[in-house]
Amino acid sequence: MRMATTGMAVPVGAEPGLGAVPGLPAALSETLTSVLVFLGDRVYKIKKTADLGFLDFRTREARLAACQAEVNLNRRLAPDVYLGVADILGPDGNALDHMVVMRRLPAERRLSALLIAGSDVSGPLRAVARLLADFHARCATSTQITEAGSPANLRWLWNEVLESIEPFLGPVLDRTTVDAIRHLASRYIDGRGPLLRERQRDGRIRDGHGDLLADDIYCLDDGPRILDCLEFDQRLRIGDVLADIAFLAMDLERLGRADLSRFLMDQYRAYTAVTHPLSLENLYIAYRAFAMCRFACTQYAQGAGAAAAEARTLASLALASLRRGRIRLVLVGGAAQTGRSAVAARLAEAEGWTLLRDASVERELAHLAPGDHSDEAMQDAVRDELLRRARTAVERGETVVIDAPWARRHDREQAAMLARAAFTDLVQLRCAPPPPGMGPTASTGADAHSDDRSRPAGPEHTFHTDPWPEAKTLEHGPAPTDIHRAARRAVR
Repeated sequence: MRMATTGMAVPVGAEPGLGAVPGLPAALSETLTSVLVFLGDRVYKIKKTADLGFLDFRTREARLAACQAEVNLNRRLAPDVYLGVADILGPDGNALDHMVVMRRLPAERRLSALLIAGSDVSGPLRAVARLLADFHARCATSTQITEAGSPANLRWLWNEVLESIEPFLGPVLDRTTVDAIRHLASRYIDGRGPLLRERQRDGRIRDGHGDLLADDIYCLDDGPRILDCLEFDQRLRIGDVLADIAFLAMDLERLGRADLSRFLMDQYRAYTAVTHPLSLENLYIAYRAFAMCRFACTQYAQGAGAAAAEARTLASLALASLRRGRIRLVLVGGAAQTGRSAVAARLAEAEGWTLLRDASVERELAHLAPGDHSDEAMQDAVRDELLRRARTAVERGETVVIDAPWARRHDREQAAMLARAAFTDLVQLRCAPPPPGMGPTASTGADAHSDDRSRPAGPEHTFHTDPWPEAKTLEHGPAPTDIHRAARRAVR
């Protein structure tokens, strides 16, 4: 067979700085969709003649289109690595097949190899975050692409994976785990419509990379090269830019470096200067893990027995991420003297959640509408405003802690109705009075955090509340921080 280039000429020789070293031993490797031949400073990638369900490369025309798409799409991030598409010619000069021609990069500079070697990759990851922030700003978008970020499309993506792994429930995957994944993903999407539509309006839905993995990122002296964009199905490549980088965050977590996953996302947030809720990151990390779980199941079906353990690990990662991203409406109630404001403030601060206080809202309302208001009318107005603000936050992916007495059953029922409507977990906490001899300042630090209202309520033990059996009571312990630790345990 002979080789001829098609489209663009394939230059000979390596450019300095790329790390490609002529004279390297020949090698052969295989992926699910391709065979790669390593010769000197080149890599020749040939598509398999196969129908895998999610792609069909049985015709030469389909393989040629895939090769051309791979080169064009990957040149967005690694233009000096993807050299072109070559024809494989038979003795008669006719094309038998096609292949992608690439520069060969040093395997030891893969991000995954650096992680295994224990190298400090904070600098390379920072460079990757900066490169991807710029890349996503340049990626194509359109009305059709924007629709990929809709709640309906996200449901379709999750359901597609759920349906495809159905045959593996039992032999490979635990049904209870998959059912929990289905429930939590659906619950998040159903309640976060305003957040997802806001991302669409802001132009965050783009034609990105689609397959960011540590194995395909090379950390070179002159900057990272990111390879192997998902070229065969645009539906799996387009989406929220946060979902794109979440693939790499998921892979870092899969490799045992949750700290670097967090570092990457924080750096990306800084370079894009765009705020987003952490819960949305968790949704997309979970989806990427679950999609990779499907891939592992496919490998298992093809005879790779070890892939079953990998599929289970990825399903567990997806479930853990969805649990981290659960949206909660946390009611912290009790008399002012219980130190509930300190409990609410420290809980919100420790978890990075939104804090709403009845005392602050009451002052705002009194300033906006001065005059005489009955106590009950003011309580109704404060409750309504607290819940209005809480709805706005939870629908946009933020967990909310509300510091208020929550003495009236009707107020708590209104909060429960909001939680159900917004597909949000309701957590109800009642702060008990401190034991005799232990003031609120000593037990809770209320002097530093308190915003409790000074409305006279008589002695603390005469504070009236309607029965509240749904609440978990937080007791004060010997140590001042005991009640705060109890609050954090209660919201898990």
